[in-house]
Amino acid sequence: MMVPVRCFTCGNVVGEHWEEFKQRAREGEEDPAEVLDELGVERACCRRMLVSHKDLVDIVSPYQ
Repeated sequence: MMVPVRCFTCGNVVGEHWEEFKQRAREGEEDPAEVLDELGVERACCRRMLVSHKDLVDIVSPYQ
Protein backbone atom coordinates (compact mmCIF):
# COMPACT_ATOMS: atom_id res chain seq x y z
CA MET A 1 0.00 0.00 0.00
CA MET A 2 1.38 3.38 -0.99
CA VAL A 3 0.61 6.43 1.09
CA PRO A 4 0.15 9.09 -0.29
CA VAL A 5 -1.86 7.85 -3.25
CA ARG A 6 -1.48 11.05 -5.29
CA CYS A 7 1.60 12.90 -6.53
CA PHE A 8 2.38 15.92 -4.35
CA THR A 9 3.21 18.14 -7.32
CA CYS A 10 0.59 17.46 -9.99
CA GLY A 11 -2.09 15.46 -8.18
CA ASN A 12 -2.04 12.45 -10.53
CA VAL A 13 -2.88 9.10 -8.98
CA VAL A 14 0.36 7.12 -8.58
CA GLY A 15 -0.67 4.67 -5.87
CA GLU A 16 -2.30 2.33 -8.35
CA HIS A 17 1.10 1.57 -9.90
CA TRP A 18 2.98 1.03 -6.64
CA GLU A 19 2.57 -2.72 -6.13
CA GLU A 20 3.63 -3.67 -9.65
CA PHE A 21 6.51 -1.19 -9.60
CA LYS A 22 7.70 -2.50 -6.25
CA GLN A 23 7.59 -6.12 -7.39
CA ARG A 24 9.36 -5.52 -10.68
CA ALA A 25 11.86 -2.74 -9.98
CA ARG A 26 12.67 -2.90 -6.29
CA GLU A 27 13.76 -6.51 -6.46
CA GLY A 28 16.39 -5.54 -9.02
CA GLU A 29 15.04 -7.67 -11.83
CA GLU A 30 14.26 -4.76 -14.18
CA ASP A 31 15.39 -1.19 -14.72
CA PRO A 32 13.06 1.18 -12.80
CA ALA A 33 12.88 3.62 -15.73
CA GLU A 34 11.73 0.88 -18.09
CA VAL A 35 9.10 -0.31 -15.61
CA LEU A 36 7.73 3.22 -15.26
CA ASP A 37 7.62 3.58 -19.04
CA GLU A 38 5.65 0.34 -19.35
CA LEU A 39 3.25 1.44 -16.59
CA GLY A 40 2.61 4.71 -18.42
CA VAL A 41 4.06 7.04 -15.78
CA GLU A 42 5.43 9.88 -17.90
CA ARG A 43 5.67 12.97 -15.69
CA ALA A 44 8.98 13.49 -13.87
CA CYS A 45 7.28 14.42 -10.60
CA CYS A 46 5.23 11.20 -10.58
CA ARG A 47 8.28 9.11 -11.44
CA ARG A 48 10.16 10.72 -8.56
CA MET A 49 7.31 9.87 -6.18
CA LEU A 50 7.48 6.19 -7.11
CA VAL A 51 11.27 5.87 -7.19
CA SER A 52 11.88 7.69 -3.90
CA HIS A 53 8.95 6.22 -1.95
CA LYS A 54 9.73 4.14 1.13
CA ASP A 55 7.08 1.75 2.40
CA LEU A 56 6.59 2.58 6.07
CA VAL A 57 3.86 0.02 6.69
CA ASP A 58 6.41 -2.76 7.24
CA ILE A 59 8.42 -0.58 9.64
CA VAL A 60 5.47 0.86 11.58
CA SER A 61 3.52 -2.36 12.00
CA PRO A 62 5.96 -5.27 12.32
CA TYR A 63 3.51 -7.25 14.43
CA GLN A 64 0.92 -8.50 11.99
